[in-house]
Amino acid sequence: MRLFEAILDANHRAVAGDKNAGVRVADFADSLPVVALTCIDPRMNPLMPSVLGLREEDFIWLRNAGNIITHSMSSTMRSLALACVVKGGKEIAVIGHTDCRVGQTTVLQLTERFNALGVNRSHLPDNLVEFFGVFASESQNVMKAVDFVRHSPIIGPKVPVHGLLVNIQSGRLEWLVNGYQELDAAAARIAEAVNVENPTMQSAFASPEHDVGARKPFETKVGEQEPVPGWSVKDARIVEVPVPEEPPKIRLVEEQRAHAPASKRPPVISPSKNRSRRFPPPPPPA
Repeated sequence: MRLFEAILDANHRAVAGDKNAGVRVADFADSLPVVALTCIDPRMNPLMPSVLGLREEDFIWLRNAGNIITHSMSSTMRSLALACVVKGGKEIAVIGHTDCRVGQTTVLQLTERFNALGVNRSHLPDNLVEFFGVFASESQNVMKAVDFVRHSPIIGPKVPVHGLLVNIQSGRLEWLVNGYQELDAAAARIAEAVNVENPTMQSAFASPEHDVGARKPFETKVGEQEPVPGWSVKDARIVEVPVPEEPPKIRLVEEQRAHAPASKRPPVISPSKNRSRRFPPPPPPA
């Protein structure tokens, strides 16, 4: 049983009245801490992380209005990525909740309430639905957010990304997107493409050589080349390479000019010699 499988099992048993239901956190140390994105609704405060059965130190809590993600490179995605890289988050969960007021607010109500706060419509973005991530279904909103996270280039491909919906009244969790199944399906597609048996995440991302551990590295000294398997010095033979004939020499341009006939220069007309035509002197005055 994996971490969120144990969490959902314990949660459902606790909601059903089992007072002994819980999660043995020590059994899932390799999957902790969990990075969770939830709504800013204050009604979530007493629910998290107790409905998950986790300790506060194993729970990295990120929040925004409506647990909305609008892009695979948004600022929320940046926080999720840093929670994994800096804080060591092992699994991600987008957790929506029932009776979400953000999802119940229409675009018209948004503009009216902004106007009541002194924010004119001209100061708001043109596409309010895209900018504020207005949604009609809490479940669809969670699944959309999970899809953005799963396909984000800054989230590791081996990080499970789950989608859950918590009942704000009872605390019961509904598993909308099973991050383990998504990874297993991706591993199966990779395994099918490369023809690997036993499609698991380990085999899908492992090297195609199964006996890598059994191979010993070649022992070479600095300046030597690594030996080629199946080849020895005894296989070497001397190959005589014929010396190519000396290519013909190409004379320099100056050498060609030395034997070339001298070209005739155009005649230079000196100003002192350019007097072959003389004009008669002017007639004497009458």
